[in-house]
Amino acid sequence: MSHMTYNAHEYIGAIHIHSHYSDGTGSVEEIARAASELGLDYIILTDHNTLRAKDEGAEKFYDGTLLIVGYEINDKKNQNHYLALRVDKTLPTRLNASEYVQKIAEAGGFGFIAHPHEKRDSMKEHPPYPWTAWDCPNITGIEIWNHMSEWMENLTEQNKYEAFLHPLRTIESPAAETLQKWDELSLSHRVVGIGGVDAHAHKVNVMGIFEVEVFPYKVLFKSIRTHILTDLKFVITDKPEDIFQARSILLNSLESGNCFVANDYLYNSYGFRFYARVDTKFYSMGCSLPLQNGIRFFVEVPAGSITIKLIRNGKITAVSEQRSYVFECTEAGVYRIEVYYMNKPWIFSNHIHIEE
Repeated sequence: MSHMTYNAHEYIGAIHIHSHYSDGTGSVEEIARAASELGLDYIILTDHNTLRAKDEGAEKFYDGTLLIVGYEINDKKNQNHYLALRVDKTLPTRLNASEYVQKIAEAGGFGFIAHPHEKRDSMKEHPPYPWTAWDCPNITGIEIWNHMSEWMENLTEQNKYEAFLHPLRTIESPAAETLQKWDELSLSHRVVGIGGVDAHAHKVNVMGIFEVEVFPYKVLFKSIRTHILTDLKFVITDKPEDIFQARSILLNSLESGNCFVANDYLYNSYGFRFYARVDTKFYSMGCSLPLQNGIRFFVEVPAGSITIKLIRNGKITAVSEQRSYVFECTEAGVYRIEVYYMNKPWIFSNHIHIEE
């Protein structure tokens, strides 16, 4: 059983990024440079059905930012998109979702359902790609918040100019349907929640005169981030063993759910903590422990003007407006935290499982 202290190392990154190896416009170097200029600790590239960036040696540090390469796989109907991580080769898209999810797990990899309840219909050339294969047993987790999907779903004739000019302002909240499904799945086993930017840096031709880059990588990297907490610290060097170790630390923490999702464009969420404590033992997000006397949940939030909601089995069980909050735990269940900043959705923790 893993446990960690509340002063764990915190690594901030952006997940779900496309380069010119699939349908993005940026090179690996351009993408990594944008991330390092913003001070991100890591980014995860997930081009469609290719690991070419990995094969060409792109997994390394770029001015302090570690680039990790996974890929986004889909079925032959181009549905059921899955972000495959810790993998060395791609699988054919003729497989169905259950087959590729299982094969990724068998190969020692893991993955996350991408944009699970996508419903966008504002652009015919960009149809929705929802997840339908909910009976897959080997899914590691789910993308609970996807910037690009939400942006497109919020697009109207009235707001489209504002939305193109200010792509960070139209992002409001994870879909209620996705959060509900996440809580429901988590009742039986750990299902890790992550955030995705789904960055492509699309270039759009305006009136046939000039080309505009919509959603530059550097803009999207300011929005939905996944913060990883770990007892382990990585060393930033060009040595292959240090790169491998840092990659392992980050991927293992993601797979274990030792992380939270935040819209850092609203406010920098660095320093948020949610953990359980029994005597001197700490249990971070993603951990499980048996129901016993003396379990307390601790929440620490790095801002004022906030509302903290403690969610148990998908239902709000306590609310606080204090930046530091302690809750006595007397019931089994799956617990997570939502934090609202100035009444806007801001931070979503992973679950802590209290078992009978």
